[in-house]
Amino acid sequence: MHVQQLLIYFHLATVMPALLIGTYLMLNPKGTPIHRALGKGYMSLLMITSIASFFMQAQIGPKLWGHFGYIHILSVLTLYSVPMAYYTARTHNVKRHKRLMVLTYIGAIVVASFFAVLTPGRIFYKLIFT
Repeated sequence: MHVQQLLIYFHLATVMPALLIGTYLMLNPKGTPIHRALGKGYMSLLMITSIASFFMQAQIGPKLWGHFGYIHILSVLTLYSVPMAYYTARTHNVKRHKRLMVLTYIGAIVVASFFAVLTPGRIFYKLIFT
């Protein structure tokens, strides 16, 4: 199996549980012990997935600085927003924590998933539409 394929599968193995956990966290009570425990796992998955994405070569669209594509910008934003969200939770800045986590969920999960599914040439697009 090619290294890029392994990276894609690894990326999916971290993104899929992040999608499920993130959705659960958005829809359920905040500040509970389960929220805190799942939140740490969710943040860890987002960080791992973001770091792994930098080793994945953009296959579709223009390239930036070598093998990076526009979707890698979401990874950079995630690497900033997740530690900041953790910090704001630890310092009890609930309003900023919530804003950072909602924006991270929308960007890292919703927008990235949208492009992964609806961009011709990407793996999910091929699985769904061909």
